[in-house]
Amino acid sequence: VVLNAAALAEALAAGGLDLVSGGTDNHMMLADLRKLDISGKELETRLDSVRITANKNAVPADTRSPKETSGIRLGSPAVTTRGFKEADMVEVGELICKATFDFESSREEILSRVNALCSRFPIYA
Repeated sequence: VVLNAAALAEALAAGGLDLVSGGTDNHMMLADLRKLDISGKELETRLDSVRITANKNAVPADTRSPKETSGIRLGSPAVTTRGFKEADMVEVGELICKATFDFESSREEILSRVNALCSRFPIYA
């Protein structure tokens, strides 16, 4: 779980997202979206539409309301339970960055790649 979270955090940072505390030491991380033109609520909605679960979350000294937020919280336990490994988490990070920075032109690609990942790691055999 921790190795997968670290791989995801590194992929998100490499893709241009700022992480609170610079990364993660546990199973979750918080991306700070204040430098971008997107709220936590909007990114949560985008990710949900391509079957990636995340939660909007306030960041330290957040100026947006609790209904909007300036952050997104991500974690690794659920996908690790499914069998995802570090390389898969790098792909998830890439997809989250695409949803953040280029959603309109990448939406179908993101959804296709998410479906492929989920097919490789079914919840029920």
